[in-house]
Amino acid sequence: MCKLMVLDDDPIQHLIFRRMLNRYKLAHETFYSYSGYDVLSFLSAHKKDTSELPEVIFMDINMPGLNGWAFLDRFKDLYPQLNKLIEIHIVSSSINPSEIKRTDMYDFVKSYIVKPITSERLEQILEPH
Repeated sequence: MCKLMVLDDDPIQHLIFRRMLNRYKLAHETFYSYSGYDVLSFLSAHKKDTSELPEVIFMDINMPGLNGWAFLDRFKDLYPQLNKLIEIHIVSSSINPSEIKRTDMYDFVKSYIVKPITSERLEQILEPH
């Protein structure tokens, strides 16, 4: 089991993740956030403490404030300072091919999942951790 983060501005998505993770016991610890700024602050504050950092981040793209693309750009700058490899998986309602292709710019983005995420897909991503 792993430590993970869910970054999404929709409380329903938090509930969906919480229920699946609890039902299938897929994560050791989960941090939920509505704000990309808060996640970046947390990661920056704990960049040397690998026990606090997640193995996986699930995140939306279309969010108010700091949207997913801006988050990924800032994470890209922070990533080399982290003492842990972190996978990001995009979970978005957008099926726009250019958005899906755009994720190729980020080596740490491992997949683009169109909402809703299924328990099978969640298990497939988290099982290796």
